[in-house]
Amino acid sequence: MSPGVQTLIGILIPFIGTTAGAACVFLLRDEMRKTVEKSLLGFASGVMLAASVWSLLLPAINDSAHLGRLAFMPAALGTAAGMAFLLILDHVIPHLHMDAQEAEGTHAGQAKLSKTLMLSLAVTLHNIPEGMATGVVFASALQGHSGISMSGAYALALGIAIQNFPEGAVISMPLASAGKSKKKAFMIGTLSGAVEPAAAVLTIFLTQFISSLLPYLLSFAAGSMLYVIVEELIPAASEEPHSNHGTIGFAFGFILMMILDVALG
Repeated sequence: MSPGVQTLIGILIPFIGTTAGAACVFLLRDEMRKTVEKSLLGFASGVMLAASVWSLLLPAINDSAHLGRLAFMPAALGTAAGMAFLLILDHVIPHLHMDAQEAEGTHAGQAKLSKTLMLSLAVTLHNIPEGMATGVVFASALQGHSGISMSGAYALALGIAIQNFPEGAVISMPLASAGKSKKKAFMIGTLSGAVEPAAAVLTIFLTQFISSLLPYLLSFAAGSMLYVIVEELIPAASEEPHSNHGTIGFAFGFILMMILDVALG
């Protein structure tokens, strides 16, 4: 199998995870229990944090070893830029988080958008860094940078797909419980993950022209993912009651992604 085909399959794996999770709306009747939802949110945050460290930040630092004591600079600058990027998007684009009563974003109150669309925009914002992360690790594997192998890139894609599975379910099932048809809830849950392969392709495209950007793009994706973890996932998973379920889920997700990255990378 050619590297191009391997990359194409790899960047689609996270999207498949979201689609499979959204399909839970056809299998489960009732609304997802809060204990399960918190466990899944904690699991997702654990996976993303481990991926940010082992799959993105450490390779970015390793790829900058020629800078000597300043090897941390590309990673530090990229992380800051990634967090700033998500902060700006979060501030500008009207969106609505699950269980929230008021929309966020500049002029959210004046935006003539449906609740369903704003829910979808919230999830889309959080899927952008995951798509970038997938794209940049496959670009690194293709170019032989940062010590990332193709199996390591697949490990990250698989880890994101695993955390996307509950994310897809958390999106589609509440929508169905709120009155949407199961088919429409499934479509919204699926489409929320469509931005990931698009962001991955764009990132790969950029690295083909400026390979020196790889350490910055790796850490940029990490910073964006860290923003999502701190801003959305951990607060939602740690709300009382049943906050311990989120903590346990976080531990499982973090350990699983660490094992995948070290064993396959």
